Amino acid sequence: MKSTKLFLSSIVLLIMVLMFSMQAHAALELLGQGSSTHGTYNLIYDTDLDITWYDYTNADHYWWDINQWADTLSVNFGMYTYDNWRLPTVVDCGYWNPSNDGTGCGGMNITSSEMGHLFYMELGNVGRYDTAGNPTGCGGEGQPLCLTNTGDFQNLQPVYYWSGTEYTGSSLPDYYYWYHLFDNGGQHYFPDALEDFALGIAVRSGKAVAPEPISSTLFIVGGATLGFRRFRKKFKK
Repeated sequence: MKSTKLFLSSIVLLIMVLMFSMQAHAALELLGQGSSTHGTYNLIYDTDLDITWYDYTNADHYWWDINQWADTLSVNFGMYTYDNWRLPTVVDCGYWNPSNDGTGCGGMNITSSEMGHLFYMELGNVGRYDTAGNPTGCGGEGQPLCLTNTGDFQNLQPVYYWSGTEYTGSSLPDYYYWYHLFDNGGQHYFPDALEDFALGIAVRSGKAVAPEPISSTLFIVGGATLGFRRFRKKFKK
């Protein structure tokens, strides 16, 4: 009886360790490729923020067109279709307070936004200035780009990307929206009506379900069950 309990405890522990190892890897997880009207592109899951990126860059430029595109995007992934996409979010302060230490809504080293978090925390890039305001040697005129690591992103470009968050601090009649600069790591806002300005990348809340880990878990459980039955049969003899 003790041997049976010990065996069962070992199997449960093994399953827990394997399931934990599938979740406790790098903060960016390549889920696989999802297809849309644009083609087939990587789906990348951010385990820190619990969001999934679709690695396709839309070049419509106008904010309204980019936002509508993200809102109507549909991606097929395995047996599932995901249509709850949006533009990345930014924390709006309601006023312009640029800084280099990441505490404001504008400037460098801002990780409170989804694109800033991706740029700095997940991909490990540096901005044009460090948190103390010292130049880092990238992102300036005649300097190399600050976007040196794109991970599993194959279509992320060193350009401006719109967020879906409105800048509420402007007294001008135009609508302004925040954007992230992937060439130097900065964050700023600009009118939505400007042509040939920023591009767009879509994100959704939660993890797009990948069939492979689920199948692996079922395989582990099935194997463990078969092993237990053989062990129990042998133990009874």
